[in-house]
Amino acid sequence: VQLQASGGGLVQTGGSLRVSCAASGRSLSDYNVVGWFRQAPGKEREFVAAIRRSGGHTYYSDSVKGRFTISRDNAKNTVYLQMNNLKLEDTAVYYCATSNVVLSGIYSSANYIYWGQGTLVTVSS
Repeated sequence: VQLQASGGGLVQTGGSLRVSCAASGRSLSDYNVVGWFRQAPGKEREFVAAIRRSGGHTYYSDSVKGRFTISRDNAKNTVYLQMNNLKLEDTAVYYCATSNVVLSGIYSSANYIYWGQGTLVTVSS
């Protein structure tokens, strides 16, 4: 599967942005989980959100819970991350990835198989 992340850009604090992860070559539904991770300059890659195959279960890091929403459109083979009330500390490259891991492993990037190239989100004051 090839993953193409898009939608990043420059936004002011408190603003909103939606990033997308479009898949080709294989259905995202072939994987148990699709996740979003981010990596800020000088920091390790961290878990942001994940959604299970059915779309009925979603998971978030504490830092984005209540502000970000992950969703999927299986017909478009795409997963979205809606980001609201953005903060300076949300500035990072955002990556999507697929995994067949069970629940306990969804928070670790090591359990994800295929990765998109990343899209840069910059939040300014």
